[in-house]
Amino acid sequence: MFSEEFRSGKYADAVVKKITQLSNGEEIRIVHVCGTHEHTISHHGIRSILPSEIELIAGPGCPVCVCAASDIDMAIELAKQGHIITTFGDMIRVPSTESSLAKERTKGADVRVVYGPNDAVEIAKKNPDKEVVFIGVGFETTAPTMAIEIANNPPDNFSILTSLKIIPPAMEILVEIDDLDVDGFLTPGHVSAIIGTEAYTPLAKKYKIPCVAAGFEPLDVLEGIRMLLVQMREGRADSENEYTRVVRPNGNPVAKKILSDVFKIADAPWRGLGILPDSGLFLREEYANYDARLRFDFPEFESIDILPGCRCHEVILGMTNPSECDLYGKRCVPENPYGPCMVGHEGTCRIRYESQGLE
Repeated sequence: MFSEEFRSGKYADAVVKKITQLSNGEEIRIVHVCGTHEHTISHHGIRSILPSEIELIAGPGCPVCVCAASDIDMAIELAKQGHIITTFGDMIRVPSTESSLAKERTKGADVRVVYGPNDAVEIAKKNPDKEVVFIGVGFETTAPTMAIEIANNPPDNFSILTSLKIIPPAMEILVEIDDLDVDGFLTPGHVSAIIGTEAYTPLAKKYKIPCVAAGFEPLDVLEGIRMLLVQMREGRADSENEYTRVVRPNGNPVAKKILSDVFKIADAPWRGLGILPDSGLFLREEYANYDARLRFDFPEFESIDILPGCRCHEVILGMTNPSECDLYGKRCVPENPYGPCMVGHEGTCRIRYESQGLE
């Protein structure tokens, strides 16, 4: 099987041996910004087979986790107004200031889980007398699917509440955290398939930090780490590509064009991180009729991103391990999440919780 080739213990041992030689006993901090990478690393025990001096740090790679409470509060308000709310499964359980979409559904709100915006458009067609709002959460990977639906003239009763983020600005924030001391980035394969490895070159050159786009099999991750170490030893800081079977230097031109046609880049709120400059995708003026932010009236919100005792903001920034949070595995578990990092399958807290004993 194809996947078995990327999970070969023989090849993994060979790559780890090379990584050990290249690391030369030095402390090295490698950051990834992808929930799927964290899943691979944790579930396959990759940290346990690397030299102890190499630290793999999970950054803000979970779109559900970084969705600002203010955006969820807006979605909850629309649900209370009686509109049909559609979104991905993880989103309905994300806690907000005082509630969640799941809680509102138990009170009678019409909140529906869909696989994508195309499902939401079909619901709008079947319910012409109701407003149907899609809560658009994600990074560059899922944003093109939303752009396509908007560009294809959906029904007049359809709109989207965007909470779309772009990855490179978040990486820059991580570099500027003094105590994090990033030595290299494993860049996310899914996102890189859209924007290409060239998108990280300015960051690599500006901060002299190597970047490598990696796939999601164990050997992908290990090879990505090896490639980063080679750059470090050679004194280079480039944006390279391990995931060549999927990712291209310029990404996917068709997907990038539809993104540019439908969305504009602007400052955006990230949960626990505040407003990050030029880090969000919002509908352009010509598509304002489909913009739920403009279409509906909202009361003034006093949203709370991080509830008392929660350390999700520190986990998202890679400054804290989930186990260092007093709520982790006690008050906060996947069945009853207190913070957003324990909700989605890409959340660092949930991944670590479900991987206990595997690392």
